[in-house]
Amino acid sequence: MAFVTRQFIRSLSSSAALHAAIKHVTIIGGGLMGAGIAQVAASTGHSVVLVDTSEDILKKSAKGIESSLKRVAKKKFAEKPEDGEAFIQKVLKNISTSTDAASVVQGTDLVVDAIVENLKVKQDLFGALDKAAPEHTIFASNTSSLSIADIASSTARLDRFGGLHFFNPVPMMKLVEVIKAPGTSQQTFDALLEFSKALGKHPVSCKDTPGFIVNRLLVPYMLEAVRLHERGHGSKEDIDVAMKLGAGYPMGPFELLDYVGLDTSKFIIDGWHEKDPDNPLFAPSPLLNKLVAEGKLGKKTGEGFYKHK
Repeated sequence: MAFVTRQFIRSLSSSAALHAAIKHVTIIGGGLMGAGIAQVAASTGHSVVLVDTSEDILKKSAKGIESSLKRVAKKKFAEKPEDGEAFIQKVLKNISTSTDAASVVQGTDLVVDAIVENLKVKQDLFGALDKAAPEHTIFASNTSSLSIADIASSTARLDRFGGLHFFNPVPMMKLVEVIKAPGTSQQTFDALLEFSKALGKHPVSCKDTPGFIVNRLLVPYMLEAVRLHERGHGSKEDIDVAMKLGAGYPMGPFELLDYVGLDTSKFIIDGWHEKDPDNPLFAPSPLLNKLVAEGKLGKKTGEGFYKHK
């Protein structure tokens, strides 16, 4: 009876904690996405710890955040630069850095990973943090293509695990896909929705399906453009122009592939194809595979479908 009572009290305590607003956020990964999430969270009054494996990476992240904030302040406080400087300092005070994730998560409400798109790496990360984080702490992944349920399977908090997919550049893009996996509790899902709104974002509800909403539509669209070109039914230049002038898209599919990174798009489509090999929308592209094998990954390498200066 005493055991049942203790379990009931723990359940009530966890439930009450989940209803409380998320105030302290730990971001794992100091790259563009992680730094962007940290900036937005700190700008909206959250206490943020940005975690990565080395101090050098974190110094670069901090410098990037400060530069981004200066651009925001210059636009927002054009007539009062002193207010802009005060804004920058206020936000920066909300951000600290660490290389010790296990220590940091002991006092956090939410952990968001923005690390490499590798299932095992994410599972290992959350499996380790699950042992260190308090019972009320919510885990979320910023994955753009992996299954939330698969990532969460390495933890004992399936009910407190969801997805928060931000878009790059995070300070500018308003959308956040909030993903509810089969094990995600309604309380956790609601908390993630409210957190997204607190960041000034527009959340949309997603199921834990390949690519969620945006990438599930976007990646097959880009790959179908490549297949159209492979069949000789249109040049990449004409396809890009057609989609910009005919569909009103700001970028054509080949321009977008170069911007996103050909290796990133290949990684996503290969993962989906492995899970659902009979789906023609997930079929690999020989041309895309060839360019990636040649190291032509898009803007980041100077050449992809197009050459970039």
